[in-house]
Amino acid sequence: MKSIVLEDGKVIQIVQGDITREEVDAIVNAANGYLRHGGGVAGAIVRAGGKIIQEESDRIIRKTGPLEVSEVAVTGAGELHAKFIIHVHGPQYGQEDVQRKLYNSFMNVLKKAGELGVKTISIPAVSSGIFGVPKEIAARAFFQAVKDYFRDNPGTSIVLIRACNIDKPTTEVFEKISSEYFEK
Repeated sequence: MKSIVLEDGKVIQIVQGDITREEVDAIVNAANGYLRHGGGVAGAIVRAGGKIIQEESDRIIRKTGPLEVSEVAVTGAGELHAKFIIHVHGPQYGQEDVQRKLYNSFMNVLKKAGELGVKTISIPAVSSGIFGVPKEIAARAFFQAVKDYFRDNPGTSIVLIRACNIDKPTTEVFEKISSEYFEK
């Protein structure tokens, strides 16, 4: 694990692990627009947290329609330790402006977490799995969003952000790229 402690005491951690086992207030799900949680991180979350997560997601879609790219929705976390799951519909590689859309995805997650009063949150490399966005692009969008969010929201409830990925290659990319944003 790599920890980055910011001047105001906020902490960013880069960890290799299973997001469904994270002991945080909220976890983030890399979702599709219809919140159908079949594979990847989404499938793992529903398998670990229970079908109530899919049922809540289905109600959201029936009520508001599918999520646009970068849009978020919130459900409970079922049997998981977290209180909330913030689902975000990240962009697919090859879409126009993929870096900006991914930045907006991470920023919208952080804004929603702040609105919910979340203190601790765990976020995977959204769009870098099934959606094919290169890990480097995902990492840069993530760290830029985190840096901008903390700069623009000094009174936020968020004190710990964990970049949590199941695989070593993604974790290593995040560790490497973090130094471009937070170490002088």
